[in-house]
Amino acid sequence: MTGRTPLFAVLGPLRIHHANETVEVSGALRRNLMATLLLHANEPVSIDALVEILWREPRSPETLGRLQVLMHRVRALLDEPDRLTAESGGYRLRVGNDELDSQLFCALLDRAGAHAHDPGRCIGLIREAIRLWHGAPFEGIDLPDLAAEIQRLSERRLAALEQLFAAELRAGRPQVVLDELPALLHRNPLRERLHELLITGLYHAGRRGDALGAYRDARTVLVDELGLDPGPDLRRLEAQILAGTEIEPVSPADTAAVPRQLPHDVRAFVGRADELSRLDRFAAATGTARICAVVGGGGVGKTALVVRWAHRILESFPDGQIFIDLQGYGNDEPVAARDALATVLRALGVEGSAVPAAPAERAALFRTLVARKRLIIILDNAGGSEQVRPLLPGAPGVFVAITSRDALAGLAARDGALRIELAPMTAGESGSLLRELLSDHPAEPEAAAELAQRCAHLPLALRIAAERIRAHPGHRIRDLVAELTGEQSLDLLDIEDDPRISVRAVFASSYRLLEPETAQLFRMVGRHPGFEVDAYSAAALIGSVDPRATGRRLERLARANLVEQTALRRYHMHDLLRAYAVELSETVDDVADRAAALERLLDYYLQTASSAAVRIDALDEEIHTEKTAVARVFDTHAAALEWLDVERDSMVRAALLAGATHFRRATAPGRGDPGYYAVGLSRALGWYLDLGWYLDDAWALHTTAVEVARDRGDLIGHGLALRHLAMLKARREDRTGAFHDMRTAAAVIATCGDTVTEAAIIGSLGMLHAHDGRTAEAVRHLWRCVEMYRSAGCRSRTHWPLAHLGLLLLGQGRPDRAADCLHESLALAEEYNSLPSQAHALYGLASLYSDRARYDQALRHGHRAVAMARASRMRLLEGLALYHLGTVYQAMGDTEQAGRRQNDSLAILRFIRAGR
Repeated sequence: MTGRTPLFAVLGPLRIHHANETVEVSGALRRNLMATLLLHANEPVSIDALVEILWREPRSPETLGRLQVLMHRVRALLDEPDRLTAESGGYRLRVGNDELDSQLFCALLDRAGAHAHDPGRCIGLIREAIRLWHGAPFEGIDLPDLAAEIQRLSERRLAALEQLFAAELRAGRPQVVLDELPALLHRNPLRERLHELLITGLYHAGRRGDALGAYRDARTVLVDELGLDPGPDLRRLEAQILAGTEIEPVSPADTAAVPRQLPHDVRAFVGRADELSRLDRFAAATGTARICAVVGGGGVGKTALVVRWAHRILESFPDGQIFIDLQGYGNDEPVAARDALATVLRALGVEGSAVPAAPAERAALFRTLVARKRLIIILDNAGGSEQVRPLLPGAPGVFVAITSRDALAGLAARDGALRIELAPMTAGESGSLLRELLSDHPAEPEAAAELAQRCAHLPLALRIAAERIRAHPGHRIRDLVAELTGEQSLDLLDIEDDPRISVRAVFASSYRLLEPETAQLFRMVGRHPGFEVDAYSAAALIGSVDPRATGRRLERLARANLVEQTALRRYHMHDLLRAYAVELSETVDDVADRAAALERLLDYYLQTASSAAVRIDALDEEIHTEKTAVARVFDTHAAALEWLDVERDSMVRAALLAGATHFRRATAPGRGDPGYYAVGLSRALGWYLDLGWYLDDAWALHTTAVEVARDRGDLIGHGLALRHLAMLKARREDRTGAFHDMRTAAAVIATCGDTVTEAAIIGSLGMLHAHDGRTAEAVRHLWRCVEMYRSAGCRSRTHWPLAHLGLLLLGQGRPDRAADCLHESLALAEEYNSLPSQAHALYGLASLYSDRARYDQALRHGHRAVAMARASRMRLLEGLALYHLGTVYQAMGDTEQAGRRQNDSLAILRFIRAGR
């Protein structure tokens, strides 16, 4: 050490010391520039980084000009202008040894540590280092990039003062400690180490009572501020004083530097208030070591959350922070627990030669060293529970935060870890982050919302997207949104000069850990046309005959956060992961394998939808398909409806994809043609979609089926798709189109010789006439339908035309004939378990008995009609039956019951009229 004043001073106001004068750097821009160059002394700082730091604007000719002028002014402050040079696309400030006070400060402390066993020499070096301080580091400069350096220097100064007072006690000068330490303790009341030094100093000065009082003061502060009792060292110190035993001066080994390994806080951190609060509450708990696992998918912001929280509560853990990247998902080999333990031990002051060779001994030494400390340990990027378990202490003062893409369920179950599952950001949080990152860009709220959705609300993707916008002057948010389509989205969401910082790289690091069967499942789930899969549809995609085994693989993907569980055993993949899965599939799976996966999925959907449609009595006859091992069967009407509700969107999307694929392929008609499934699903889902008033889905599906069936030469499929399209047009009040399509369907089917199908279409034509008020025509067509079913030996299907005939005949004033039809329909519907026909027949019989003033029977049948309509989910019929019940109660003089039923009826009918 030269003893002269360093040229550059940052330990206080920013100053430059020349031979004869000291220059305090004035002007915010000059101070910010000089501080940045000194922070990166002897390293080039890019022009883009400097422009961003100084003006928060993208690089432009104007900002470059301003930067050059500013550089000229800064050079004028230097003793040698050529210290500041332009190179490598940036600027570098040359700083020699001992020319920067912060570097000299650290060098002096390093020398003091080397002389720890010589108290006098150690004291002299530390005091020389402390004299370099003239205020807070980089005083008056507010730059986010300086925060970590300011924290590091401030913490090292505190640790140096602790080392100084320990050396003064070893030198036998407790009064020096008592003169200087109280002011420092007043500013840092939560540092237990300072309390220990003060109490020891008082005791060695012969002030035993004051030493015990200082312990009581320390305990009060720690309990009031942290809710924690003093640590083991302080308690041991009190016990020694009470026992009157000799207290040894603090040994050099106790003065090791406190580890300060916490990474810098992330810029523009928004949201996550609930998660931060949970961490706060958990950290405040007492008892055993606190272990928290923050788990979630790649790029969701796990590390940023933990680091942000750790920066907020540094004072609560005065013994430091240890941060280790376990590389559980990187390109390199994961860090073994034994190696991680060696790193932690060295951070805690253990010399390399003293680190035990055996992993168990390393773990034991680690637990011993931290037993009396208040320490944060962050284990980042853990690959699984076993990788971190040896690094878990038992000390109550240690907080361990683990981040992982694995669910770490074992860590929660066995080790009592708190699991925080970090999901993608909310729409509001994503918007706030983009506004913060693009604060110098014009607001584009709609485009920003779309960008957030395209980025799957992942913080990493949003930050990369914002950086891409900032890097291209004049680039708008909506310009990037237009480019983010399909696989290209992954190309755009990366950083060219750092291949590790990309969405694709993050996903790849998780994917490469999957076993081959699970990796195939991941790729195939990405090809699923819907939004969700379950074990059955996933099994169909990969050709598995064991849905349970496939379900376990889906759970493995969920634990790896490559899919998200949205409901019980149902899984979703966000758009970016889907794009990555499809990209992989295009590379790994050949065309034939991809086509076979789609066909298996369509086969599963067609078989299971047909089974469900038969169960809810929504088919005129069962569709005959080859049975596969994954097809579902349903025991009840409700179970079939529930499955249809859950899978509706996926099946419609699959059918539309099948139709589009049909027109892209030159395949002969048959089961190998995807068009077969588009037509089949139109038939299987037709009545269900009509039942739920899913009119948009029905329109897309049936129009596709009409075109595909016509192209395939499938007359039966063509006729049935036209039949469903005609009923849909009737729902939309297009009567002309409805009659045209239904008559065309009847003509097409008549050429096929399929009496049963023709009967169904004739009956549907009768229903159209009924809706149009042409009762006579409706009755004629429905009678013909019944006769055709009977002549074809298909008695089981006559219940539905008979029920409608009964209602029409009742309206024509032919009650006896109506009664025959309704009773026969009800008997057949009960025999074949058709809930819809039971509901219609019961509604008709309730009307019949009401007309005959047989109100008890009318009520009995009316209540049954409501129950059956509700179970069948026939909302219109439920509303009509409720209204009729109200008229019966009214006729009986029960106005309260009448009003209640009619109000319920009007609520249903208004709901239907509003759009259902």
